[in-house]
Amino acid sequence: MDSQQQLDEFVIHLTSAAGNNLQSLILYGSAANGEFHREYSNINLLCVLREASLSHLASLSSAVDSWTRHHHPVPLLMTLDEITRSADVFSIEFLDMKRRYKVLLGEDVLLKLDVPLHLHRAQLEYELREKLILLRQNVLASARDEKRLWEIMLSSLSAFTTLFRHALIALGESGEMHSREAIRALHSRIPFNSSSFECLLDIREHRADRKQFDVRQILNNYLNAIQQVTAAVDTMLDSPQKS
Repeated sequence: MDSQQQLDEFVIHLTSAAGNNLQSLILYGSAANGEFHREYSNINLLCVLREASLSHLASLSSAVDSWTRHHHPVPLLMTLDEITRSADVFSIEFLDMKRRYKVLLGEDVLLKLDVPLHLHRAQLEYELREKLILLRQNVLASARDEKRLWEIMLSSLSAFTTLFRHALIALGESGEMHSREAIRALHSRIPFNSSSFECLLDIREHRADRKQFDVRQILNNYLNAIQQVTAAVDTMLDSPQKS
């Protein structure tokens, strides 16, 4: 059974289990706009419920179990009120959802969702620093395993390219671009070595073979690039406070 069949089956099971409590089911992310990568992308779902009490959640367990059995992530479960009230603290997530989504069932709750940006830069720096620290931990745990080092970089690539797009948004530019375009656009605004990102995108898209590269050189450049962008975002965040 392919991913589309699994999704169709889940929609049927979820609709039956949730009944009128299901306000909307939305597919978002790379699977909604053609950037989906079978090896490194997830099928992400936003499930909007009218009530999210324990009893209502329990009623969905069988449908969700059938979905996660295929190694898909658990859907994001929220009420419409929670979405509206949390759009400021989850500005990165909701801006990305609004950029790439498809309504599978029910209302289009994202169409008119206002995403305030007054906390966007702070969240951006937090996400960059958190994921950089996690990246270092994973690298340290696999320092002697070259295959694992490649997988760590390739599996983290989407998260960092997403945050790099949001760095462009923080600079006042549009984030409406694909990963490679975003890397190049940010490189034109912030001085950092983008070669490792270009290399990893080429490998992920099967345009290049990882065997032709030195994994530790790519990793060193990758870490340095993330550090440089994070430092630049920190400077952007501090600038208004100094003026």
